[in-house]
Amino acid sequence: MSFQVSKGGNLDIDAWVMDPADIIIKSFARESSGSQHLTADKDGRYTYCFSNQMGSAGEKTISFNAHGQRHVVTNDADHIDPLERVIRDLAEAISDVKDEQEFIVVRERQHRNTAESTNARVKWWSLLQLAMLAGICLFQVFYLRQFFKTKRV
Repeated sequence: MSFQVSKGGNLDIDAWVMDPADIIIKSFARESSGSQHLTADKDGRYTYCFSNQMGSAGEKTISFNAHGQRHVVTNDADHIDPLERVIRDLAEAISDVKDEQEFIVVRERQHRNTAESTNARVKWWSLLQLAMLAGICLFQVFYLRQFFKTKRV
């Protein structure tokens, strides 16, 4: 399981993983991203929980991927065809690449949002500076005209 907070607050969240007996086996406190590889010791449903109670207030967007593979332990490992073993290894590697690609897409989205926000702030700051520069120029022209204006009596 991997997760990443992509929007909201300080990009932090609390998360934990519980086994079928509702025992917390892994927890993350105020993390912006995390990954947990776990081997299931018990049969049943494992629960992934996310909480924003202790983090910064506000709505958050979380992207997560719960990926898993079934590994059946067999005592007759000698009977597995070498080609089948290679195929299983390749399938596992492809699954890992797919999971990593999904994580990269989420991270790219987060970085793009940050860059767009920064670009918007730079744009508004530049427009404010331009307006201030124009105002100061007009004031100086008016002031200098008044200064050099000759008074006739």
